[in-house]
Amino acid sequence: MNIKRIISLAYDNVKTLAAALLIAVIIRSLLFQPFYIPSSSMEPTLLVGDRIFVSKYTYGYSKHSFPFSPNFSNKRYLSKSPNRGDLVVFKTPADNRTDYIKRLIGLPGDTIQFINGEILINEKKIQRKKTENKIIRCGNFLLETNIFIETLPNGLEHLVAYKKKGSLQNSKKFKVPPKHYFLLGDNRDCSKDSRYLDSVGYVNNLNLVGEAQLIFFSNDTNKSSLLKFWNLGNSFRFERLFKVL
Repeated sequence: MNIKRIISLAYDNVKTLAAALLIAVIIRSLLFQPFYIPSSSMEPTLLVGDRIFVSKYTYGYSKHSFPFSPNFSNKRYLSKSPNRGDLVVFKTPADNRTDYIKRLIGLPGDTIQFINGEILINEKKIQRKKTENKIIRCGNFLLETNIFIETLPNGLEHLVAYKKKGSLQNSKKFKVPPKHYFLLGDNRDCSKDSRYLDSVGYVNNLNLVGEAQLIFFSNDTNKSSLLKFWNLGNSFRFERLFKVL
């Protein structure tokens, strides 16, 4: 094979690879992006080891829609307002780089407060109904929790977990600023979220990345990792595959 032929083949391969990368970046930035759940802050809704697809178009686009958050604009394009109860992926205000996923509880102008262990939105209690007791994770620890069905003011229902002993009872009153949102983890006593103003706090509309839509794969990392592929059968969570969120 002559040199020209080798160069031509190499050039064709580079073009094909570049086109594939460009398509992948477009899909990831404008349509759907996969995320891995590394913590237990959203149990029982999301488990460590879940892999989810997040829609990038739901709230429109900002610099955080693209890889590495290039600082080309401080505006949101084709912006759409999120709904209370959405599972939102966002960049943490502390560094504008780290991805978190939490549930949207407070909209701009809302007041949020914990009183006697219950959440009040604009001074009205969120309705909740106890369903079961369950042991769930909190990092390397296990918590005895009460699981409730919470019903938000817009009628959306979701599961939440509160520690049986030592659960947060009372908090200050949080007033959500304009163009910001208040988000909480469903594992209420094992979540760094908008209650922690020094690290997360109120989340700017610009920092929204997308809405969680689907669990496409899930395995229990306590039983096996993807690297130990020969043991994956023991860790697959088949009941969670392609679960709509």
